[in-house]
Amino acid sequence: MRFWHVTVALATVVTAACPYDSVLSSTQGIAISGGGGGGTGTDALSFIVQPGTTTAGNIITPAVIVAVRDSLGTPDSSYTQSVTMSIGINPVGGRLSGTLSVVPVNGLASFGDLVIDQSGAGYVLRADSPNAHTASSASFTVLAP
Repeated sequence: MRFWHVTVALATVVTAACPYDSVLSSTQGIAISGGGGGGTGTDALSFIVQPGTTTAGNIITPAVIVAVRDSLGTPDSSYTQSVTMSIGINPVGGRLSGTLSVVPVNGLASFGDLVIDQSGAGYVLRADSPNAHTASSASFTVLAP
């Protein structure tokens, strides 16, 4: 029984000292817990708000949001490199416009004015940034106006 008490006490100390147990922000109903680059490996990008069906020439809504996560999987609030958005799979030769390069704030890069000019099914966006693993969005459709 003493061994169990020691284990619980150590778990409590480790949890209390953990810098990743607070909520940094909430974006469009998505709570993000974070730290500040606590991992030692390469950061990775991930889409936390995927592009949805949209109409050619209109802004993709809701805004596409990409998280920069450290090797522990927590948002890297100290990451200062720009995240660049492009079309990864382009079924009909559409052109992506809007603000294509964003510096993350608290580990989140928000792309609020992306537009694709041609309709088609099977578009995939790609997020890139120096020193971070690339991410691809889910497939989505751009409807004719």
